[in-house]
Order: sequence, then C-alpha cells, then structure tokens
Amino acid sequence: MPEDDLIIRPAQPEDERELAVLNRAAWSTLSDVSPEPPAADTVFDERHTPEQFLLAVLDGRIVGYVRQVPPTPLAGNRHVRQIQGLGVDGTVRGRGIGRRLVEAACDAARAAGARRMTLRVLGWNAPARRLYESCGFVVEGSLAEEFLIDGSYVDDIWMARRLAD
Repeated sequence: MPEDDLIIRPAQPEDERELAVLNRAAWSTLSDVSPEPPAADTVFDERHTPEQFLLAVLDGRIVGYVRQVPPTPLAGNRHVRQIQGLGVDGTVRGRGIGRRLVEAACDAARAAGARRMTLRVLGWNAPARRLYESCGFVVEGSLAEEFLIDGSYVDDIWMARRLAD
C-alpha cells in the first residue's frame, strides 16, 4: 500500500461509534481475555479516552487502532508507555497497517518523553507476537497458564522495546 493512502491520526470523540464497531469486529479469543466481545456502541470512558488512541484511516474509514497509556500512575514509571490494545479490520490485514500503528504509537510515546514501550500478548497469539518482534519488541518475561480461555490455559507474554538510549 502506498504510504500516502493510509492516514494515522489521533482519535476524536466523534470517532467513538465507528471505533467501537471496529473494536467489536476485531475481537477474538486469540487476542482477548474477555469471554465476550465488547459493546459495539462505546469505547471511551473514564479509563479509555480519545487521546490514548491512534487511528488508521483508509479511504475515510477507520481500519485500525492502537491504544498506548502509562502502565501505572506512579511517578517512577512515567518513562514507560504500554500498548493496551491493537486492532485492524480483517478486510485489510496483511497490508502493514498493524506495523504502522505500532510504530506510530512508539513515535508518539518517544515524543512525549518515554524511554520504553511495553505490552502483554497471549502466548497463543503467534501473528501478534511476530508483528511485535518485527517491530523490535523482545520477550522480557512470561506468566505460565495465567489465563483460562475457552477451557485452555494460556501464557501471558510480556514484551518491551527501548525507545531511547
């Protein structure tokens, strides 16, 4: 896909409905510990605000998102950001949109003074793990059988990437 076809931009409150529909469509037990898909009409609340999201827009349609936040409210942890959500519309997967979103989140975190980006991914989510590894993330730890999903125990993999030296 040519670089200029895809726009990565911050979310706005008016994006909520379209983003909620995409969030629900992208939901899967491959990537989510929730037993059921999220609501298809809301995404934003007191813990999930528009400024935490970057959106991928293609031909005027939201086709992906990434959410990055401080992992804790502690002052001693301000130099770290964490990806806490990534989704790409199934009709455009495999076109580099996930990679562009991850890189945009890392760039935004770096610009805000962060030195590290972390994330958690389910052990069985091989496509996401490959994407993150290709973006420079490395496994820093795992919690064996941390989640029970659909009758199977799944590891919680912790990954990180340095943003600054």
